[in-house]
Amino acid sequence: MCRRLWYGVCGRVSEMEKKLTCIGCPLGCSLTVTMDGMGEGVAAVSGNTCPKGEAYARKEMTNPTRIVTSAVRVENGCAPMVSCKTKADIPKGRIFDVTAALAGLRVAAPVHIGDVILPDAAGTGVDIVATKNVEAAV
Repeated sequence: MCRRLWYGVCGRVSEMEKKLTCIGCPLGCSLTVTMDGMGEGVAAVSGNTCPKGEAYARKEMTNPTRIVTSAVRVENGCAPMVSCKTKADIPKGRIFDVTAALAGLRVAAPVHIGDVILPDAAGTGVDIVATKNVEAAV
């Protein structure tokens, strides 16, 4: 939910507020983020009970990122697929590029937790790593 406050005669936005739920810690604080000017930067964050909340809100409003989780097919493994994730967060706008890069990917068993499944996924500079052990079929 956004609330915009309009000032002046030209219809310029001088302040915008957005509500977020913090995911920085288990408390899940309700944050209110006030953007300055034309929404280019964060003017204030309120509702947070720890510093993680303010950092999360500023990052989410200026450069939202996500960890991508998925699964990749395993050839000659004890399990048909291995779960995987990005080693670090990626820009939110690149999620579909990363999932497209994983779409037809197959890896050979054995696969161990932390093994790099796909280096530099979709040119993001972030590797996709295994989050499960899959041994070779006997």
